[in-house]
Amino acid sequence: MPDFKEKQILFVNTEWGKPSHLRYSNDNIVFEQDGKVINRASVHKVFAVFICGDLSFTTNFIKKSREFGVSVFLLKHNFEMYGGLFTTAEGHYLLRSKQYHQTDDEQLIMAKKLVTNKIKNQTNVITSGADLETKIIWQKKIKTFLDQIDAVTNCKVLLGIEGNYSKEYFGKQFANIDWRRRAPRTKEDINNLLLDIGYTLLFNLTDSLLRLHGFDTYKGFYHTLFFQRRSLACDVMEPLRPIIDRKIVKMFNLKQISTKDFIVENGAFVLPFEFYPKYVGNFLQSLMDEKEEIFAYIHGFYQHMMNPVKYPFPNFNLK
Repeated sequence: MPDFKEKQILFVNTEWGKPSHLRYSNDNIVFEQDGKVINRASVHKVFAVFICGDLSFTTNFIKKSREFGVSVFLLKHNFEMYGGLFTTAEGHYLLRSKQYHQTDDEQLIMAKKLVTNKIKNQTNVITSGADLETKIIWQKKIKTFLDQIDAVTNCKVLLGIEGNYSKEYFGKQFANIDWRRRAPRTKEDINNLLLDIGYTLLFNLTDSLLRLHGFDTYKGFYHTLFFQRRSLACDVMEPLRPIIDRKIVKMFNLKQISTKDFIVENGAFVLPFEFYPKYVGNFLQSLMDEKEEIFAYIHGFYQHMMNPVKYPFPNFNLK
């Protein structure tokens, strides 16, 4: 934790037609375009690097990244991750054995606690600053859903309850910013595009922290296992999602989101490259503001997996 408190995430955005390069120089990560140094950062202050677009780096960069414990995530321009260089505790066979041998009942208990944590965080976001009447209404709503969660006997039904609450939550949270519905990956409007971008960054941060502890992030306990899907990262990030939801509303209120920044291609909204830093910077800042709490939450999950009797399942509470 002391080490993680001092570290940051770098986001590197490349541009078409400008050859880009990453290298190490005197314990600094150096970003170059067209042979000119654009920026540099001390490797001792970096936890992970997100690279959006195409650039080149050498085998020495890979070697140094592993030596310094810096994870590198390779993203397409739509923020879809297609690869990376990850610093992980892959040899932690005891932890992975515990993952693989959990019973269905054990997984269901954890899933219930996870969804309960998410719903409470969502409720806290939409009732923050609300009047007393609104708070009473939503406290009644949440009690109904939490009672349903207690009675659940399988994760499929639990997913349905979570989905029903999220539908009401999104309608309330984004009521003042032309909300229609949540449609993941369709990018049918600006709201869904921004949620996809923010959730992608959150997902990769969660995945990197889980890998850091030695988890097999393809083995989840709540979301259905699916080929090439890092289900555990999908699971653990659920209570963290309101960080992104709250940030989007704040950006709208501060007039930081402009419809002129977006274009439509083949029926889907797209964020042009020149506006990436503006929006990604806002999302990364919101995650960095909560980084210590996020780390503690995931470390708590690791402790619970290793010794569930001694360490309870963790809760993530928004600041």
